[in-house]
Amino acid sequence: MENGAVAERREGPGIARAGDPAAALAEALGDWSATRIVLCGMAGARNGFHEAPYVSCPAGAADWRSRAAVCDWRQSAVAIAPGLVTKDGGCDVMRGEETQLFGAMVCAPRLARGRHCVVLPGTHSKWARLSEGRIEGFRTFMTGELFDLLQRSSLFAAGGEAGEADVATGFADGLDRRGAMSSLLFEARSAQLAGGKSAGWASGFVSGVLIGAEIAAMEPLESLTIIAEPALVARYSLALGRRGLTPESLAAEDCTIAGLRLLDADA
Repeated sequence: MENGAVAERREGPGIARAGDPAAALAEALGDWSATRIVLCGMAGARNGFHEAPYVSCPAGAADWRSRAAVCDWRQSAVAIAPGLVTKDGGCDVMRGEETQLFGAMVCAPRLARGRHCVVLPGTHSKWARLSEGRIEGFRTFMTGELFDLLQRSSLFAAGGEAGEADVATGFADGLDRRGAMSSLLFEARSAQLAGGKSAGWASGFVSGVLIGAEIAAMEPLESLTIIAEPALVARYSLALGRRGLTPESLAAEDCTIAGLRLLDADA
């Protein structure tokens, strides 16, 4: 970042996935020089670059920022975002999404006033409740991870052509199903074997069942915003639209950068 704008970017798998996070950070930075480095997400996990604490909900940006982990590394000051923990009806945690949520309130000031629901789809989808600029609580759904695991399960052992054109139809069919998820999911296999459905339809169907169950668990919904990349925004908007909802959306990268800048005292 230079003068508040992105001057250059590099992308990679994330330093927390490396055996040596410090070496991964050094490799990512390469020939860049920085007086200050600001990190979020699993960089602050127990096995990440440097452990950052969890802040209890409800939490505002000031509470969150005050608990950032700070250390020095190779003549650079490093600030790492703390995660959040909620114990409203059970224990749940997030790392990284809180940075996007606080950043979203900067990108869209309307979210800092009143009450809102924000969904951050992904490997572990997060549904967060905002109230007057604070994160009141949240709930996690392992939708993305389950979808990935199921893609390699017996549900698709029937084989057959991918049939990508059938994915959208399968997704819509999955969204419309109601009932016990473990039973519904098996239809992805049986419909290939006995219903003439393609593997593409089955993939879309599984995605629809999982996302449909996620949304059903959070209903009723009113003011809703999605923070994600375009493909996931489109998929969740379609799913929510079938329930009569028209969510607003924000770009995940914009929210992440805005949140990281909240942690940067020099921003």
